[in-house]
Amino acid sequence: MRTTVSLQNMNSLLEGNLHDPDRVLGPALVQHEGRSHVAVRAFSPESHQAWVVDESHRVSRPMRKIHPAGLFEAFCPLPSGSERPQYQLKFATEGGEMKTQHDPYSFEPMLSPFDLHLFGEGRLLKAYEKLGAQLRDVNGVKGVNFAVWAPNAQSISVVGDFNQWDARRHLMRRREGSGVWELFVPALKAGEKYKYRVKTKWGEVVDKSDPFGFAAELPPRTASIVTDLTQHQWKDADWMARRAAANPLEKPFSCYEVHLGSWRRDPSRQHGWLSYRDLAHQLVDYCREMGYTHIELLPISEHPYSGSWGYQTVGYFGVTSRHGTPEDFMYFVDYCHQNDIGVIVDWVPAHFPKDGHGLRRFDGTAMFEHEDPRKGEHPDWGTMIFNYGRHEVRNFLLSNALFWFDKYHIDGLRVDAVASMLYLDYSRKEGEWIPNEYGGRENIEAISLLREFNYEAHGNFPGVLTIAEESTAWGGVSRPVETGGLGFSIKWNMGWMNDTLRFMKHEPIHRQYHHNELTFSLIYAFTENFCLPLSHDEVVHGKKSLLAQMPGDLWQRFANLRLLYSYMWTHPGKKLLYMGSDFGQWNEWNHDAELQWDLLQWESHSGLKKMVADANALLVREPALYEKDFDKEGFEWIDCNAHADSVLSYMRKAKDPEDFLIVIHNFTPVVRENYPIGVPRGGWYQEVFNSDSQYYGGSNKGNFPGRQAEEPGWHFRSHKINVTLPPLATVVLKPEKLVTFDA
Repeated sequence: MRTTVSLQNMNSLLEGNLHDPDRVLGPALVQHEGRSHVAVRAFSPESHQAWVVDESHRVSRPMRKIHPAGLFEAFCPLPSGSERPQYQLKFATEGGEMKTQHDPYSFEPMLSPFDLHLFGEGRLLKAYEKLGAQLRDVNGVKGVNFAVWAPNAQSISVVGDFNQWDARRHLMRRREGSGVWELFVPALKAGEKYKYRVKTKWGEVVDKSDPFGFAAELPPRTASIVTDLTQHQWKDADWMARRAAANPLEKPFSCYEVHLGSWRRDPSRQHGWLSYRDLAHQLVDYCREMGYTHIELLPISEHPYSGSWGYQTVGYFGVTSRHGTPEDFMYFVDYCHQNDIGVIVDWVPAHFPKDGHGLRRFDGTAMFEHEDPRKGEHPDWGTMIFNYGRHEVRNFLLSNALFWFDKYHIDGLRVDAVASMLYLDYSRKEGEWIPNEYGGRENIEAISLLREFNYEAHGNFPGVLTIAEESTAWGGVSRPVETGGLGFSIKWNMGWMNDTLRFMKHEPIHRQYHHNELTFSLIYAFTENFCLPLSHDEVVHGKKSLLAQMPGDLWQRFANLRLLYSYMWTHPGKKLLYMGSDFGQWNEWNHDAELQWDLLQWESHSGLKKMVADANALLVREPALYEKDFDKEGFEWIDCNAHADSVLSYMRKAKDPEDFLIVIHNFTPVVRENYPIGVPRGGWYQEVFNSDSQYYGGSNKGNFPGRQAEEPGWHFRSHKINVTLPPLATVVLKPEKLVTFDA
């Protein structure tokens, strides 16, 4: 039973030091004049007078000022049949202004002991519905419940415009044993800006953005914003039902990788950034025109530095305000789904930046990161590495991943820099890393986190994709957790990308000596579920654009690029292409400038764009190009040894054994007439694709409308077709289906 306020506690309140403000503020049972009363104390530094208003009887009781800084107290009768009294506070300023409000300290904490227990175990998977700034209605009183994890802080206040950024007004309660701080602030609404003012155990004071914040101010401002994520009325029920019922690995997948800030720009707007709603319509129109099945967005979580392209995230639960509000981004995803386009978002659990308002030393100690820089700092990027072994950190990351699937209906997460998570010695020299408990270099805690992420993602959201950017020979990245794999749906095939680009940079006359750079990928093509990426990483940092990387004169550069894409689209594996590459941008990508759309006035660029659109249409139309992407039975070499001619030929097969394609690539500018290609049966073979078509800017050599198979066979097959191989081009032929008659 509390009787009087000690001078020490009063001073702690005024200095913003209290970790248990209930010792001073709010209602408390006391003995006054020999009887039990409820003492109500409140802090309002600008007020001249104050009253307690009893809600049940509407009786106002004057409060006396017990400290000149603005601490008031009143003794009230005990309420009947209620553990906590229901009342409001009324204040009058020196100027006579009156205001009435509920007392934050009259409300019980809202996180249950079980919530806190689960969080401490790393199992509160919907932590985004508990921590952060949650809009609540408590017995008819609307407000915001703030909750933040900071186990070693001396005190924490929530500050914002609503309390003049005064840390003394809304000191948070520490929930003992959990490291979580909590406070319900009545009357706050969506749109309020706020931060957590953290006082460390050493007395340092720092303002931090909310780790669970759903939105933030436009950088360089850094306050979090109270946000209601329930306002958007989703219209994608059909898409979501179809997604859950389908196996995405057996569906066509051609992904358009996009950086929203530089896809298109509007010079009339501040910074030139388009809104999510404008981007929804313009991007969907473009993707429908081009035939892409998915969009992959470079990270759209909040980040302070635009030059990081989003890969140095501060607000893991907030979409960047550069393009609008969370509801605007929901509209973007919803509109994509209504137009049968999936949305994948890059996710960065590997590291986070050192910005002072972010996660680094959030409570003054290494909380989210490791204390030892040999485990806690990334040497390449100057960022911090998460402490994957700490339950609360695992909970933060796992709930964040599920958050994007749950609240934003995202169809997939592409996990960035997985290799840096798997190895303790990643990019480190001897002596700069700490072995695991078995003496090895594998990061056991990160591996465990990735497996749990994949297990929970696929278990809770059937049909979503998890994609690993993983550049090493780690085995089982895209194999189920139950069989010892990491559990990803798909792994980026960085080896294919490196080998193929290296091959394409050779002058055609030299390619015969590097033939194995093309064929090597098929040795391991079915060891993982691969995606073939030509991503943003291949057109930055002095690498030049893909078109500029191709050898030869102007015509040959475009022919080589059409050939590269044709090879990519017919090779086993899902496809990803970075924006601007599909029409042959000349400039290396610049995040501060829009793509070179004006190039489309030239036939060479518009022709390349038409070819990519037709390659996408072919992919969607032909099951042989997607149904068995990850099954060795879906691919068969016809001739992989024609290195002297720099010609590759193979079959792609659908589940239907009668449905297959013949694919032939000529990697030289030499036109080859009557080139024999072995095929498995006779009949007519229609040319369904030719990258040398004049429609695409080619020389129009080829086999239109097709070729008749004849005997004797070739390449150890029963029949052959004699084809014309265009220069630096791909041709695809499809047999007419055999007509059978019932007996």
